[in-house]
Amino acid sequence: MKTSVRSSLLFVAAIVTLCVNTAFAATTWTDWTTAAVGSPGSAAGTLNGIGVSYSGQVINSVLNGTSNVWSPDSSFIGGSSTTSPSVVGDDIRLNGAFTGIQTVTFAAPLVNPLFAIWSLGDPTTMASFTFNATPTLQAGGLNSQYGGQPITVAGNVVSGMEGNGVVQFMGTFSSISWTNTFENFYAFQVGVNAVPEPESYAMLLAGLGLLGFTARRRQRNAA
Repeated sequence: MKTSVRSSLLFVAAIVTLCVNTAFAATTWTDWTTAAVGSPGSAAGTLNGIGVSYSGQVINSVLNGTSNVWSPDSSFIGGSSTTSPSVVGDDIRLNGAFTGIQTVTFAAPLVNPLFAIWSLGDPTTMASFTFNATPTLQAGGLNSQYGGQPITVAGNVVSGMEGNGVVQFMGTFSSISWTNTFENFYAFQVGVNAVPEPESYAMLLAGLGLLGFTARRRQRNAA
């Protein structure tokens, strides 16, 4: 009987582990499909099936999955950021000379959006984004072309000296706005952790229910 109960518990634990791993959402990044150079310029794309538009400086962009700036991946993976923007391979580029407000707008509100930055600042000059909301640092590191260091966060300000990294805005957002200081060249991406499919939750609840049933049965047999 003990062997049977032990086997059942191991089986249930395996199910619960599978369900929990499935329920944790992977980070998806915006598939930018159009961009217009200008100060201000604009860009548009989709993120997890939701339309995304950007109004602000665009000095260049790399679309169609051909961007090579999002490396190494380790600079953009950490905390709640589970994948690098390299999986999409798009970026929007700017240099901060535009002094107006820059805004990413979502066609439907997003929960806890992420913002990735590549090469913010240079080795001797700090550059920064001042957002309209307070982000939390999730990942950071060197970039593959110029070295540098992770970005930093202080209140609503994200700074870097050749900095890479990802920040997250906790809450529900229809848009994210910021101003930034001048620096020769940097890029950004916007992402979100995809909502798990309903069947993932059903599997998790089923596994937990089976675990509870097995535990109660074990208690009765031991009495």
